[in-house]
This record gives sequence, structure tokens and C-alpha cells, in this order.
Amino acid sequence: MAQSLAWKIGGDQGEGIDSTGDVVGTVASRLGYYIYGYKHFSSRIKGGHTHYTVRLSAQPVLAPEPEVHVLVALTQETIDRNVAGLVAGGPVIADAAFKPQLPDGANAQLIEIPLTQIARAIGAPVVRNMVTVGASAALLGLPLEAFAKYVEEKFGRKGAVTVAQNVQALEQGYRFVAEHPDVKTRYALPEATPGKRYLMTGNDTLALGALGAGCRLMAAYPITPATDIMETLAGLFPKYGGAICQMEDELAAVTMVIGAGYAGARAMTATSGPGFSLMQEGIGLASVAEIPAVIVDTQRVGPSTGMPTKTEQSDLMSAVFGGHGEGERIVLTPGTAVQAFEDGYEAFNLAERYQCPVIILSDLGLAQWVQTVENLPYERLTIDRGQIVGAEETAALEAEFLRYRVTEDGISPRTLPGTPKGQYLATGVEHAQTGKVSEDPQNRAAQTEKRRRKLEPLREREGVVLADGVEGAEVAVVCFGSTIGAVDEAVADLRGRGLKVGRVQLRQAWPLPAEQLGRALGDARKVLFVEQNQTGELRGLARLQGLEDERFASLLKYDGTLLLPQEIVEQILTLVLKEEV
Repeated sequence: MAQSLAWKIGGDQGEGIDSTGDVVGTVASRLGYYIYGYKHFSSRIKGGHTHYTVRLSAQPVLAPEPEVHVLVALTQETIDRNVAGLVAGGPVIADAAFKPQLPDGANAQLIEIPLTQIARAIGAPVVRNMVTVGASAALLGLPLEAFAKYVEEKFGRKGAVTVAQNVQALEQGYRFVAEHPDVKTRYALPEATPGKRYLMTGNDTLALGALGAGCRLMAAYPITPATDIMETLAGLFPKYGGAICQMEDELAAVTMVIGAGYAGARAMTATSGPGFSLMQEGIGLASVAEIPAVIVDTQRVGPSTGMPTKTEQSDLMSAVFGGHGEGERIVLTPGTAVQAFEDGYEAFNLAERYQCPVIILSDLGLAQWVQTVENLPYERLTIDRGQIVGAEETAALEAEFLRYRVTEDGISPRTLPGTPKGQYLATGVEHAQTGKVSEDPQNRAAQTEKRRRKLEPLREREGVVLADGVEGAEVAVVCFGSTIGAVDEAVADLRGRGLKVGRVQLRQAWPLPAEQLGRALGDARKVLFVEQNQTGELRGLARLQGLEDERFASLLKYDGTLLLPQEIVEQILTLVLKEEV
């Protein structure tokens, strides 16, 4: 009996790897298991090795499994590349058609199944992968009936013949393993309780959050791994109202969003590192003109094209300081699908309340890998449009309306275009309180200080420094983004060994809540910053804000692969042992 199992299928891109993984993940989810599904794929449409891992667990999981329990290989390359990550003696399901072989010294059991031959005998070569699903169900101890039911739902519209062929493929794969006397390794998970759960990505939930916030325009240029947000909203806007505009480039996208925000619409764009670089001038315009705009940066490996299909967290400094001059912005850092939903709607409230660009800094690991979502907090969804002055208020004014009035809290009331006696002049040139161009030194200083002053309260915003078990901890782990899954699992592991380990997740990178973070770290003996970049950007940002001492250390991973819980465990054990010595 295992609490968690990992199933992996690999082959060439274009062979239905993703759809096969989706079947296993969806059915296991319906049976009540928690799922975390993650992929390796090349930066091309077809060809090249790819694999999809589905982690099944009796408990919530948001990180990769260290070893694979069942490997399904549709090519010899899949075996060669992945067998080393298999548990000792684990089964490898392989198509007999390519004459599979285990590498010398491999500790695995090869199960040759005539997948192609079975599929052809059924009369539908495309059901080859469904044979592997049936065989996998037998190895994982999952009921065949659940897969057959899903197949009926999935392929029902294609007709009875298609359904029958897929069910037959499932049955033959299942029977081959269940009745095969030489299969040594079989698994079982604790019985689970089915519930109202969904398999979603951070891109999915972020799009839903934006929709709930009243976003009705998305202007974007397609780019991995952000495009799914645009595609999700394209499917939702016809029902709820709204428009998708695929622009000629990212600069056009961000300026359209700025124009919509200036006019009073809630609008957003989404991109990744290369496109985010192109948006920097537009972000500066939104900042100085004090126009709300929501921008999603789903980080991937850079610089330049980098590795478009691999994850990294190396845009943090770019998100906080990118562009010329000192343009104020808010940077949010969700780590789970639920948090992406929360930031997906709260970003619009913050953008309008503080009249500035809000950047949601996601990453590929959060954006594209599926996880179990039990509940999205729709009940918390509120709309805050900030200080918009209406026609009745402007009509009562005796003096000129000052759009950029210098106020004590730094927030200037705004009017929307068309409001009588309002002021709608917005320019990227420095301006006076009236909105008209001004190069007066005193005015320049006053406007710059006003824009900075309005964001200062965000340093103490509630819910942006999430601490657990830090007081008196031997080690406190600090993280942001999708690494929270691996961090939480590592912390639970170490606590189970009797170590006092805490963790702190940062949900807002700018304005950095440095004092909150310092208070959260308290008297922890060691502090470990966990990041997926080479230079320790979060730790560096904390240092710039005056938060650094001899307790601090870093765990940095920047090879494009997901952070593993055991990597954090090993680093923390090293820290503790060093301190004891």
C-alpha cells in the first residue's frame, strides 16, 4: 500500500502522450485521488521526446514524485531516458513492436505488450495508447470500470463503434497484465472518497479569477506558456461578454490594455519573458499616467528564447524594476491554482484602487501543470473600482478638477472620459496636477513622491506573507511561486523526523513587505531562500530592502526542471548538521 504513486508515459511528440496522461489523471481524480500532473516536452510542434507524469496520492500534492512507479514506453528512447528514475524493480510497459530493451544494469521489469498488434486487431490503430491505460490500471490497482465509464463519456459523440473499440482496448491491456503470471510488481493506493474536485492549471484558474473580476477585454500575442489564458477566456467571453484581441506584438497588446483601462474597462494581457521585455515601455506609461492595467508574466527559462517549455523564476527583478526610470507597480506572486484565482481577481481591484499596473508573476510550473482543485473561493470575490469621480460630483465642483492632485495618501481621484467637467488628459510626459505637461522641479518631485507614497500601505497588506511554524524553528524556508508545493512537502517530511522547520511564502514581491517578512522569520536559527534562478533574486530583493543577516542561505535550481521536495530536505539537513558541528 502506497500513499503516493507516479505513473509516466513517454514517446515522440504527436503520439497522444498528453491525452493519454489526461485520461489517467482524470479517472484517478474521479475516484477521489489527488493529482499533480507535469510534463517534459520539446519546443516544437511534433517530434522529439516527451513524457507526462501523473502523481496520484491519497493526500493533497503539489510537487513531483521523486521516483516513477510505472513507466509506459512507446519508444526505446523513452526507456533509455527514463528508466533510471524508476523505483527499484518497477514495471516498464513497452510496445513489442519496437523490440524494447532495458539498458545494462537497469533494475526494472520489462513488460512487453503487443500494443500495435492489439490495436490493429481491434480495427483502430489509434487505440494503441488506450491499451496502455488498461495495463496501467491493472498495475496501479485502479478499477477498469471507471476507465470504461470515462471512455463512454469522452467518445460517446463519436458513436458506438468508437466507444466499443476504446473499451475493448482498455480491457485487453488490463487483462494482459492482470492475468500475466510473470508480472512481479503491482501497487495499491488507500481507498479514496470521491468528491467535487477539478483538475486545473494556474492558467485556468487565473482566467476564471479575471472573468469574475469583470475583465472583459484581453489583448495578447500568443507565447508559451501564457497562451492558455487567452484560449480559456476566448471560450468564456462569448457567454459572459467580452473580447479577445490577438495583437501583432506584445507592445501593441499592453498599450491596448492601457487604453481600455484609461476608458474605464477592466482589461488584461498575458505573456512570458520575451514579450514582457517588450512591454516595459508600456508599463512605464501606465505607471506615470496612473492608469490601471493587469499584466501576467508566466516565467520560463531565459534569457532571449531560452527554453520556452521549461520553468524558471528569473523575471522577478524584471517585474519589480524593469523599464527606464522608476515606474511604480504592484507585483503579485501566486503559488497554487487557488492563489492564481485569488490574484486573478484581486489584481483588478488593486490596479484600480492604486491606479497603476499590476503584474501577476506566475511561472510555467504553476501555469501549465495540472493539480487537484477542491474549491475556488468565489464567495470572496469583490469589486473595488477605487476613487472614480462621477458626473454628480464633478457637476458640484466650483474649481477645476485636478486629475493628478497631490493628496496625503498619494491616490488622486480620477474621472472617466466623457464625465462633464472631468479631466481625461493622460500623458507619459511628467505633468502637473491638471494633467498638463510640466517640467517644474518642485512639481516633478511632488508627483514622483505621490506615486511612490500611494503604494507604501501595501507593505503591510494582509495575507501576503504566509508563515507556518516559524517561531523557534531550526530552519525557516522562504519561497514564492510554484515552489510552495515542494517546500510544504519537504517541511512535512522534516517535521516527521522531529526537526522544527517553518516556512514562509511570499504572495507579493512589490512593494516588498520587508518588515512583515522580517517579523515572520522571527527567531528562526537559519533561513533558507528557495528559488528557481541562478542569482537568488528574492533574497537579493530582500537585501535591497534592508533584510539580510548571517542566518540567510540559498537553495537555487535553474536547470529548467521542477524543484523536488527531497532536494530541499537534503539542503536543510546540511544546514542543521553544519550548525550542530
